[in-house]
Amino acid sequence: MRSDKIKKGFQRAPHRSLLRACGVTDKDFEKPFIGIANSFTDIVPGHIHLRELAETVKVGISQAGGVPFEFNTMAICDGIAMNHEGMRYSLASREIIADTVESMAQAHSLDGLVLMPTCDKVVPGMLMAAARLDIPCIVVTGGPMLPGKFQGKDVDLINVYEGVGAVSSGKMSMEELDELEKCACTGAGSCAGLFTANTMACLTEALGMSLPGCATAHAVDAKKMQIARSTGARIVGMVKEQLLPSQIMSQDAFENAVAVDLALGGSSNTALHIPAIASELEEKGVKVDLELFDVMSKQIPHIASISPAGEHMMLDLDRAGGIPAVLKALETKLNTDVITCTGSSMEENLAEISVRDESVIRPLDNPVHTEGGIAILKGNLAPNGSVIKQGAVSEDMMTHQGPARVFNSEDECVEAIFDNKIQEGDVIVIRYEGPKGGPGMREMLNPTSAISGMGIESVALITDGRFSGGTRGPCVGHISPEAMADGPLAALQDGDVINIDIPNRLLEVKLSEDEIKERIASAAKPERKLKGWLARYQKMASSADKGAILR
Repeated sequence: MRSDKIKKGFQRAPHRSLLRACGVTDKDFEKPFIGIANSFTDIVPGHIHLRELAETVKVGISQAGGVPFEFNTMAICDGIAMNHEGMRYSLASREIIADTVESMAQAHSLDGLVLMPTCDKVVPGMLMAAARLDIPCIVVTGGPMLPGKFQGKDVDLINVYEGVGAVSSGKMSMEELDELEKCACTGAGSCAGLFTANTMACLTEALGMSLPGCATAHAVDAKKMQIARSTGARIVGMVKEQLLPSQIMSQDAFENAVAVDLALGGSSNTALHIPAIASELEEKGVKVDLELFDVMSKQIPHIASISPAGEHMMLDLDRAGGIPAVLKALETKLNTDVITCTGSSMEENLAEISVRDESVIRPLDNPVHTEGGIAILKGNLAPNGSVIKQGAVSEDMMTHQGPARVFNSEDECVEAIFDNKIQEGDVIVIRYEGPKGGPGMREMLNPTSAISGMGIESVALITDGRFSGGTRGPCVGHISPEAMADGPLAALQDGDVINIDIPNRLLEVKLSEDEIKERIASAAKPERKLKGWLARYQKMASSADKGAILR
């Protein structure tokens, strides 16, 4: 066992002495040492229950013959960090989380890990660490939040953001917004729709890195506690079998995860996180890029319409059978011979599975849309690609052409929206918000939800930043190269005619290549005074089409 490095032989007497101070007994030195990477914090709803969940994991580990050691990582709530400087730290935190887990596992020679994330950057950060370490690892995600009820309808955080826009346009009263604010977020768990956190939990299960049913088992459901205990027991078995992340997260497994993402119409942020996780396995022959998303989006239909794209919530998806049922519906399009953390193949895991509600998880011959929920657009504005959640775009906005309204930051754009300076037909451009430009590639939930809440229908938004998983509508993000790296967005001026054609995968501006080059050469880039971690991140961050990883 790896842990023999810190517990075997007379030279390790000092190490054992320190471990005894932690309560380790003579018998424990013969058992595998299992780390629990817990992202508990009491300022993030998705994580406030993880302390108790970790205790259940420990029981499972101990009963299976392992010794549990819990440690913590950071977790940022994107909703609380939204629309101010704090959002610059969100994506960057993914790298810190991966480094933290790697550091703790390596420094203490742990034999295996149970990874306990819930929210947006924490899930991919921990999976990056698992791939990098390549020791037995299993994930138990914290689970979704129950939806709230407002005026007889299910609601979640996005309804509150859109409510702000509705109040500013007179479509909702302050009293109604206050009522909505107080009932939308009901307690522990990741926000109740298919936003980034829940999308990543679903893809973790589709990758085979968490037990069947884990992704949609809600935070307050006893089923989550049962899965946590089983997860603790299972990691001990994985250590004995030496079942490694590189064996589970194969190229075929990643393609399964992308297929589930497209079938669910998940968050566009997966086009950052899945390539970032895959980059840790390049030496194993794994490659996931935007091209894979685009090719597969034409093969995999969108079969479940979950908030914000539709009326169903994560609770409905769970009751319909969760990710096992989604995998069953997609079975003929998947690589089902892949090994999973259960020790069995996906095919074996799905043998007794069925879809419980075909109004939530539709059959392949009756999809919500014939193509997958994400599309990759290219053109003279996005030579290296851009990402749109096409499953959340209305039919009449699948193509749009209009004049550019250019802003050099999200803050400038939000001010213009609330000052009623955006007109129907406009294409809002928010630039210098990419991985280097932001830095940190801020999410643009405030402008998109304000537009939706105000009832402005024929406006598009394009950015080298990114969008919350709660965004809906014609919003194109991750435009690469970004403006700060002399991408074409830097050339745009108010009034330039922009063409968005999702069916034909085009994002273009009606300018010649020479005009674009001349304007970029004379563009005045904003200067942001940086210090600390963000300054380092800006220097090292790769482009969005590469997953915004550090290189």
